Formats: sequence, C-alpha cells, structure tokens
Amino acid sequence: MAPTPQTPNFLVFGAGVIGLTTALTLRRTYPTSTITIVAKHFPGDRSIEYCSPWAGANWSSMAHDNGPLEHYDRITFQKFSELADHCPEAGIGRFPLRLIFEEKIEKADLLTEETGEIWYRELVGGIREVGEGDLRGAEFGFEHGTFRINTQVYLGWLQNKCLTSSITLSRRTYLSLSSLLSDFPSTTLLLNCTGLGSLHLTDVRDTSLYPTRGQTVLVQEPETPIPRMYIRSPKRVDPDCTYVFPRPLGGGVVLGGSRQEGDWDGEVDMKLAKSIMEKCCSVCPELGKVEDLKVLGHGVGLRTSRKGGVRVELEMWANGTPVVHNYGHSGAGYQSSWGTAERAMELVKKALDRKVKL
Repeated sequence: MAPTPQTPNFLVFGAGVIGLTTALTLRRTYPTSTITIVAKHFPGDRSIEYCSPWAGANWSSMAHDNGPLEHYDRITFQKFSELADHCPEAGIGRFPLRLIFEEKIEKADLLTEETGEIWYRELVGGIREVGEGDLRGAEFGFEHGTFRINTQVYLGWLQNKCLTSSITLSRRTYLSLSSLLSDFPSTTLLLNCTGLGSLHLTDVRDTSLYPTRGQTVLVQEPETPIPRMYIRSPKRVDPDCTYVFPRPLGGGVVLGGSRQEGDWDGEVDMKLAKSIMEKCCSVCPELGKVEDLKVLGHGVGLRTSRKGGVRVELEMWANGTPVVHNYGHSGAGYQSSWGTAERAMELVKKALDRKVKL
C-alpha cells in the first residue's frame, strides 16, 4: 500500500552526525513510518568528504543570537546530559572546560547583545572565573561543566540506534536530489543532510556553502591525567584557536586546531601539526613537552560553513515532494545536532499538514 501523510515514507540524505540524529528524531516522532538513510559514507569511513569523524567535538556554544542558535544548543545540551547519565556507551561524558581569551570580553563574541550576558551560564550550572596566574598573559578566562565526545564511538552508537530502530541504511551516490527521488518514488518527504555536498548537488547548488579546513593531532593520554578540556583563542571563533580535548572511552587526546576558510586541501600539513602541538603544550601543562607527545595520528576535516549560517528550511520540490534542508552547521554540528533535528521535525509536520490539506 502506498504511503499516506498519516504513514509517511521518509528519506534522509546524508549519514554524518546531522543525518543520523535527524533520522533518530524522525523515528521518535513517527514510530511506524518507513525511514531510509541514503549516503555515500557511513560511520567507520575515513574520507575528507565525510566531516563528522574528524571533529574535535564537545559542547561549547558559539551562539549569541538570543534566538534559534542558542535554542538549538540548549536542546542538545539537555540531550547530551541524558546520554551521559544513562547511556555512557554512547561516547559522551561530563567533563569541565577552561576557556581563555586574548581579547577583552566585550570583543570576544561571547555576550548576547540583548542581554549583555553569556547565555548558557545557568544551563551549565554556573561559570567560574580563571585566576590571573592561569591566564598566562590573556585577558580573561572561565571554566564550566560540559561534555566531551569520542566521535568514533558516538557515530557508531547513533548508527546502531538507527538500525535497532528499524531505519534502513543504503550506501549510494547521487549527484542531485531529483535523481535520488527518482530511485525512491514512494518518498513522502526528503530530508537533505548532505553538508558540503549541497554545494555540488546539481539541483541545489547552495553557493553560500564553503569549507573551513580543520587539522588535528591525536595523541596518547599522558601519564599525568588531564583534568579538563582547554580552549585558548583571541575570541570565540578565530583562526588562531588552540584546543585540547581528552576523549572518553579510550579515545586519546585531540589537539587542535585550525580554521582555514575556503581551503579544500585534504593533506596533512606537518608544519601546521608541529605548531598545533607546540601551542597545545603551552596551553595544557599536563601534556608536557612536544617531544614527550606520543602521536597516534593526524586528521584533516572540512567543516560545512555557510554564509548566513545553518540552513534548516522547508522547500517544495518540483515533483511535489517536500524537502527539509538541515545543513551548514560549520563547527557547531555536534553541539547543535539535536536542536536542529527538532527544528527539522517542526518543518516536517508543517509540510505533511500542508499535503493533507491539499
């Protein structure tokens, strides 16, 4: 029997953290519907085209819009809290974060303009100022509780939850949404979670998209335990940001970072890697000296950046199939993932309600 708006047939295009999270949110919202994820890459793949595995990954909000971006991060923080407390096998764990900034707070892009406050102060259980002795020449710093993520474990957990939720996975490559829909003619609604792929899809061609190259070094955990994550940066989002993220569940320590806008290069820059290690050892004394680091690997990923910010939007396709876009998260994919998935569900409901009325 063909699907109806009451029993819709969903197609999710893309299997990064956004696609997988969106599919699981779909399943929770529509427990009896058919859901299929179509993607070229799935968890376990290591490709420059597949950004999610390469992320440093934690929850450290970059939003200060007094609006949807803060809301997306709030929803995700609450979901991560649930997972950390009840599903430790998901690869998300509670861990403190120290942020140190070289600009004054008014210039660091931290304060929400309408309130003059750091919006998540209460959400994270309070913020503690860093003493002058730990600033090392910076203007100010603070610490708060948050979450760290082992991306390999978490992506695998999301995929397994999809499989145990009767979501079908299909590894295929398409150059357009139209060709995808032609192979799945019973689709009621398509969710486009292709990230940078939406720049190249011939019938999307979102030229607002561009890559922001990031490079990391994965090192062995040092003998002296690292008590917190570290971020040091001139301001909240800056090319000169340095971070140290110890991962849970044996994930090692991720050292970063870099933000090279418009750079598609997937090769490791060893000169940059050395600079990253030097900066990280300066920020995190527990790492010791650069020569003490035991390097396990190097990573390069392309963040899906977008002029105008993340696109969570409903579009009616030429063949009458509604398309909900959910991409363009830049460096906030993990920490806004559950929030943008919830927004996508609002648009799904709107689209299906429109089809019923038609």
